[in-house]
Amino acid sequence: MSRILPQTRIRANLQIPVAKLSLTLQALFLSGRSARRFLALALFFGVWQVLCVIGFKFFINFQLVPSPWEVLQATLDFFLSDPGVHIRSSITRVLVGFAVASVLGVVLGILIGWFQIVEDLLMPPLELLRPIPAVAWIPLAILMFPTAETGMIYITFIGAFFPVLISTIRAVENILHDIVLIRVGQCLGANQWHVFKHIVIPGALPGIASGLTIGMGNAWFCLVTAEILAGRYGVGYITWESYVISNYPPIVMGMLLIGLMGALSSWAVGRGTGALMPWRVIKKQDV
Repeated sequence: MSRILPQTRIRANLQIPVAKLSLTLQALFLSGRSARRFLALALFFGVWQVLCVIGFKFFINFQLVPSPWEVLQATLDFFLSDPGVHIRSSITRVLVGFAVASVLGVVLGILIGWFQIVEDLLMPPLELLRPIPAVAWIPLAILMFPTAETGMIYITFIGAFFPVLISTIRAVENILHDIVLIRVGQCLGANQWHVFKHIVIPGALPGIASGLTIGMGNAWFCLVTAEILAGRYGVGYITWESYVISNYPPIVMGMLLIGLMGALSSWAVGRGTGALMPWRVIKKQDV
């Protein structure tokens, strides 16, 4: 009996840290959103590093792709030089173009969605211009605007304007399609202005918010195109310049930096629009 008791104590002592580790992992994967997202990023960069180290080549060739470590070194070199002028230029172009596109897109979208005559007058030319890609606007932007800087801001405006416009129009039309909701407001004594103010606008806000988020992403996408062809400063210009001189790590660094700034911008837009909709609470189910 004396020989069994020490072994039992050892097993009991081992079970305690194992149980704690199990609870920690369970809490990490089931309740920690920040931890799960950090693990997702760590897994992404870890798989990327492994594929570069082993020189993976099966349909996708990682033999010449810079590894995360090389990209990190290029990022450090970039921030130790003079990154402010490039980051500031890109952010300014996106914010100015997005601000103008948001105001104009939301106002025109509400008017087109609410008034039939406005739709008949404005939608045909807008639908004609909407499919034109941003890169096709660059030569005309150079001719129309006095400086390349203004032209690049116009390209970001074009990228953000149409997603905001179409999302706003569809959001307003979806509310007008809900006849029961409109009739309830009218039965309670609401006139056209009250229906517009208290039913249509609040009901359309989620769709408008989605359009603003998509528009912000498109603004960054179009900015890279504009800076490649017409810029001297900016993250997109640095990315293209690195490709021209075959310096590959800064290319990936520029791509990730644009993705990071775009993600932060979209998060800020989401937070700002969410503050306008305090009644909208989303509860997702855990697996």
